[in-house]
Amino acid sequence: MTKTTVSVLKADVGSVSGHGVAHEALIQICKDALAKAKEESILKDFYVTRCGDDIDLIMTHTNGEDNEEVHKTAFDAFMAATEKARELKLYGAGQDLLSDTFSGNIKGMGPGVAEMEFKERPSDPVIVYCCDKTEPGAFNLPLYKIFADPFNTAGLVIDPSLHDGFKFEVFDVMEHRKVILNAPEESYDLLALLGSTGRYVIKRIFKKNGEIAASVSTERLNLMAGQYVGKDDPAAIVRAQSGFPAAGEVIEPFAFPHLVGGWMRGSHNGPLMPTSQKEANPIRFDGPPRIIGLGFQVANATLIGPVDLFDDPAFDNTRNRAADIADYMRRHGPFEPHRLPSEEMEYTSLPGVLTKLEERFEKMDE
Repeated sequence: MTKTTVSVLKADVGSVSGHGVAHEALIQICKDALAKAKEESILKDFYVTRCGDDIDLIMTHTNGEDNEEVHKTAFDAFMAATEKARELKLYGAGQDLLSDTFSGNIKGMGPGVAEMEFKERPSDPVIVYCCDKTEPGAFNLPLYKIFADPFNTAGLVIDPSLHDGFKFEVFDVMEHRKVILNAPEESYDLLALLGSTGRYVIKRIFKKNGEIAASVSTERLNLMAGQYVGKDDPAAIVRAQSGFPAAGEVIEPFAFPHLVGGWMRGSHNGPLMPTSQKEANPIRFDGPPRIIGLGFQVANATLIGPVDLFDDPAFDNTRNRAADIADYMRRHGPFEPHRLPSEEMEYTSLPGVLTKLEERFEKMDE
């Protein structure tokens, strides 16, 4: 049986009046490009959305992960949108594209990539999360809670199909290595890594039988570019129901607006605010960081939906709490913990300041 692939590729290629909102003309260009790819049978289906200034291309096909045609479709769409952004003099035009020449795969070229290939179940709910003004480690806490915390996911205790737990593939983005840890058996080891959200990030989660459960874009834009050119703004794909956590369990962790790195100039900690697509506009101090959640049914490699999952008054308290946390964090100004620690500031202005002051530092008397 042919397997279905869900690919989510995202990039910031230009925004109106700062870093808050992708222009509708850019979104339409991407829609047109994907519609053409569907006509040419490269794609089975697609949905284009945005979170803040990032355009997210959600695509289904039967070509498997890392497919050259699919990745080139996304690359060409982003390049065409970049040309329009430059014509309109939008801010940050082409920001996430580190090269204008496609080399067979979009990975390492700037855009974020989350993909998974699977054999469809009789009913296959899939949830896609898209973020703005944060980094891949923002998914560490919620994905741990979804797939390893019985206080969030009751099914880990009472559903026999979940009781064996899951395998977490964790990337060390600084040393370019990875490790697979099992939950619940190695939960403490797993947490020891995941708490360092700037270095250790979840890439994929599997059932113990190897079936894919979740995938995250883990590209670190500043590490690839060698300088700060924008935050990573990750996306994630999560399967739900029938052997996986229920949709409600997949959504529940975002009722807590946990602190994530990003926000203004990618240099501040702030609360991750879940919003509808319409309200995914990080305006205040270029934030606070936003996340949208879209619920689909995948049927014969087509997308049914989406349901705008955070367009729900049940999340109003979360948004209010996030606004209160934003007030509190902002009062710290340039001080930690609002500003990221120095090791996370390597690609901002801080190295230049240290270089300028180097000769003025003196050794202290012991």
